Amino acid sequence: MREIDVRLIEDKIAELCIEANHFLGDDLKSCIGGMLEEESWPVAQEMLRSIQENIEIAEEGVFPLCQDTGMACVFLEIGQDVHLVGGLLEDAVNAGVRRGYSDGYLRKSIVKDPLRRVNTGDNTPAYINTEIVSGDKVRIIVAPKGFGSENMSQVKMLPPSAGEKGVKDFVVNVCAQAGANPCPPVVIGVGIGGTFDRAALMAKKALLKPVDMENEDPYYRDMENELLERINKLGIGPQGFGGRTTALSVKINAAPTHIAGLPVAVNVNCHVSRHKEAVI
Repeated sequence: MREIDVRLIEDKIAELCIEANHFLGDDLKSCIGGMLEEESWPVAQEMLRSIQENIEIAEEGVFPLCQDTGMACVFLEIGQDVHLVGGLLEDAVNAGVRRGYSDGYLRKSIVKDPLRRVNTGDNTPAYINTEIVSGDKVRIIVAPKGFGSENMSQVKMLPPSAGEKGVKDFVVNVCAQAGANPCPPVVIGVGIGGTFDRAALMAKKALLKPVDMENEDPYYRDMENELLERINKLGIGPQGFGGRTTALSVKINAAPTHIAGLPVAVNVNCHVSRHKEAVI
């Protein structure tokens, strides 16, 4: 059994909140560059160059990648041989988010109640997802999620008879309906199976995958490639100005489900698909 003080988790989350809002992953930067080389529409090319310039400016550490610095989504994979000490884990996570958003001068966007709309003033509480895994370490992923894209996400309980075609059509239709709202080019996370809530979680966790990582399952790998092609044929383009670059990547997670159901969730993210991680 290994003891880990939750204050170490707090410190790391504070760092990751700032890092995630300023430094886009190399996989995404490379993907955007590749899309620029393939893009033939001059306006779309200019938009992609502007996106690259924005990424470079954010890396100077003063201005974040986006003015919407997001709701802090914190994913924790906790080894079953870990004993957390020094306080409550949830308190430590929120303390880390509070410090990160304050020290990093990041916009505070969280309201205490969804209808009364009073801002908490420190971007807490965070969305926290915990998973028990083997080992004696804690893996922390901080993924700030802006709501321009989150608002375009959908969950649908399809009948099993809808099959593969129904799933694909739903994913493409979600992107078509979203249009320019989520600041394309987008990254699409898809969750298929499980239950209503698990499908949504799988879709969100799919966004944490590197965009250049291929699905281990050839069946879903082919589906991801087909969906990416279909979405890019919509012609929405970067920032909605047209072109062949509407999406950068589609990632799918799937899970066993009930014989009577086919839950499908689509979690939309803009090109600023922010997430940083650390292991303690």
